[in-house]
Amino acid sequence: MPVSEIVLVLLAGFAAGGINAVVGSGTLVTFPTLIAFGYPPVTATMSNAIGLVAGSASGAWGYRRELRGQWSRLRWQLPGSLLGGVLGAWLLQHLPEKTFTAVVPVLLILALVLVVTGPRIQAWAQKRSEPDTAAGIGRGRFVLLVIGTFAVGVYGGYFTAAQGILLMGVMGALLPENIQRMNAAKNLLSLVVNVVAAASFIIFAFDRISWAAAGLIAVSSLIGGAVGARYGRRLSPRVLRACIVLLGLVGLYNLLA
Repeated sequence: MPVSEIVLVLLAGFAAGGINAVVGSGTLVTFPTLIAFGYPPVTATMSNAIGLVAGSASGAWGYRRELRGQWSRLRWQLPGSLLGGVLGAWLLQHLPEKTFTAVVPVLLILALVLVVTGPRIQAWAQKRSEPDTAAGIGRGRFVLLVIGTFAVGVYGGYFTAAQGILLMGVMGALLPENIQRMNAAKNLLSLVVNVVAAASFIIFAFDRISWAAAGLIAVSSLIGGAVGARYGRRLSPRVLRACIVLLGLVGLYNLLA
């Protein structure tokens, strides 16, 4: 691997770790980077998913204080993410690669749209949130919350980009909860999906993974996730979002070229 590629993958992993902790669309940095260097789409997705586990873990740890008081709800959401991640990873491994190659540009466009509309989703969630811990919700909304968490888990296990924004949208629609506490829950649920998907890829698709790329992303995203959890709120959202969209468009171009 050339030095220039190593440096760029490290930078992409660091950025993705920080972005995932704050926004939830870091894959739109690392995935297009790997595609730009000629990695096949499925290999890029699997290697990226494995590498970003470290960043997801450090980001979730950085938000651990905001998780207090949420476990009565999360003990139901976590199995939803777990099962969804298993199904999504299974689909990635068992559907023909040409199916993934055909579907991934659509998913990438969807993810880019979510990044662009992310501020509106966040603002909408903020309007529905309360400054303090919310009281319980009705059974119907609770069931919808678990089903929505499962659906996002399937998406995340298949193609991780912007699953955090999807989770924020689901929780914002159904929970009268503080926005930062929802962000903490989002980080933990995304971590579960990433761990499940990564474990599945390691066990059943070991030979399709680029371990050099996964290792570089793991090291840099671990640091990026910790930095993002601590300082990420100070970054300019517009600049961050513009960079994500630009890299996403580059990746989309490489996929369609």
